[in-house]
Amino acid sequence: MVITTVDLLRHGEPKGGRRYRGQIDDPLSENGWREMWQAASGGTPWQHIISSPLSRCRAFANSLSEKLHVPLEQDERFREVGFGDWEGKTADELRAADPDTIRRFYQDPIENRPTGAEPLDQFSHRVSAALNQSIETHRGKHLLIVTHAGVIRAALTKYMSAPLGSMYRLSIATASISRIQIDEERPPTICFQGRRKI
Repeated sequence: MVITTVDLLRHGEPKGGRRYRGQIDDPLSENGWREMWQAASGGTPWQHIISSPLSRCRAFANSLSEKLHVPLEQDERFREVGFGDWEGKTADELRAADPDTIRRFYQDPIENRPTGAEPLDQFSHRVSAALNQSIETHRGKHLLIVTHAGVIRAALTKYMSAPLGSMYRLSIATASISRIQIDEERPPTICFQGRRKI
């Protein structure tokens, strides 16, 4: 039986702290680098690494690829969802402008997108297309995809056959790994989610 394993690793803490970063290309903070190396400690079973092009993912993926001598590729489709006018703003800044805006977004993220944000269905489609291609190309391998919380939420929602609007009910910690296994006998299985133990 052929089993394909996909580990989705969220980047560590970026410089600038918590904010709706979206596609702003902030690098990892020093703490973010520590989080990432901790996440990649212990067993390193990966046979291929794929990274978002944004530097908070790409820089670590490059370093890990060199350390493990594992091939690396970048895929634009694994970049974070575009947050439009929210990009670069903190939750407090958004609440100061409109106290109800965040509640509306999380209650219905499809209909209450920030102005100029990437539509959620289009985002989900690009993530699904990237995953499908990666899994088909690397069938039977153990992949590591270094990416963003939104991408991981979209992937898990897809493989759980959950409604797209429910994706923000998933909490994805920085430098956490979510694993998906795909075999020929049953639907894809989410094996665990959380920070890797050392």
